[in-house]
Amino acid sequence: MSVNEILMKNLRCPACLGNLELKPDGSALKCLECHRVYAIRDEIPIMLIDEAVIEETEASSA
Repeated sequence: MSVNEILMKNLRCPACLGNLELKPDGSALKCLECHRVYAIRDEIPIMLIDEAVIEETEASSA
């Protein structure tokens, strides 16, 4: 098991403690609960609430 797999099992959103998923392009982690997106820079997730962007969901944009 790689370090990335271990991290993904243990990382939680610092804002709401929700589960995170890796975005398809691998550039960020997205919270499944509050929809905050945390950028990944130099293979390190930037888990700062102030730097996260809240991404619109398909349901809220319709």
